[in-house]
Amino acid sequence: MQDTTLQVPPSAAGQRLDRYLASQFPSLSRTRLAALIGQGLVRVDGAKARPSRRVAGGERVEVHIPPRAPLHAAPVEIPLEILYEDDDLVVVNKPAGMPVHPGAGTPPGAATLAGALVHRFGALSKLGGADRPGIVHRLDKGTSGAIVVARNDQAHHSLAEQFAARTVEKTYLALVHGTMKQAAGSIRLPVARDLRRRTRMTTRSRNFGSRKGRASHTDWRALAALGPFTLVEAILHTGRTHQIRVHFSALGHPVAGDTLYGAPKVAVANRKPLPALGRNFLHAARLAFSHPRTGRRLEVRAPLPAELRAFLDALRAATADPEPRIDAVLQAYL
Repeated sequence: MQDTTLQVPPSAAGQRLDRYLASQFPSLSRTRLAALIGQGLVRVDGAKARPSRRVAGGERVEVHIPPRAPLHAAPVEIPLEILYEDDDLVVVNKPAGMPVHPGAGTPPGAATLAGALVHRFGALSKLGGADRPGIVHRLDKGTSGAIVVARNDQAHHSLAEQFAARTVEKTYLALVHGTMKQAAGSIRLPVARDLRRRTRMTTRSRNFGSRKGRASHTDWRALAALGPFTLVEAILHTGRTHQIRVHFSALGHPVAGDTLYGAPKVAVANRKPLPALGRNFLHAARLAFSHPRTGRRLEVRAPLPAELRAFLDALRAATADPEPRIDAVLQAYL
């Protein structure tokens, strides 16, 4: 159990207890902190307190954080779209809605990509731990597309080094709200957890608290204007949580379907409501890296999911956009 004792500084006087703790424990979610308070594991001057309690300068806050039960990726039988496989690695076209591995935001026993991979392939690289077998990098739960998985430790080492050196090419397709003012651009805005809304990331330094944001770099180019949207290609040079989503939101062009970062619940084109996406229009369309055993450059592309094609069809119909134009734009990504 981790025991921490804090003394509230005068500058924090008047803050809610849960918000004060969030600023002191940035690695813990708001849900986790609320659970600790509810379990009586947070005391203010020796007494239990509610999350809404206002702290005063000089008060002593004791926080007891018990260790979590170890997580593991339980095997689960789920169909997987395999884009490439050999004895060293597998590249999967992950569907939207599937978490990559067990974690704090994943209910116990929930189906994960890691569990599906263990069921299908058995032993994978152990370097990621029991909860992340073979997992070298991540995709957001709501993002679909290509993700590479290591089948042995040697492959994991090589792939991890390539991601760290930023030699892995990661290309995404995104449909964003609005018309981009330029044909292409580069976004270099630091990203950090938003201490005011902890389910989000932010580029706004005033919401970083006492921390500094992590350097983040996204290049993009507009592929086509589609009514009130723009289809863009985004190239990730860093891999921060929610990076593409928060970067385009910061430009005033949130990703379609991404209500967490400002997209409307119901999108409209030519005064016609479009069908609900039920996910973000963000897809990891292409990965390119050096094979960990042979060294040859390997490029894998992930077809656009049916639900995203259907949304584009509905958008085309609402705006009377010629279908061949959209198909021509997407040809290189299919």
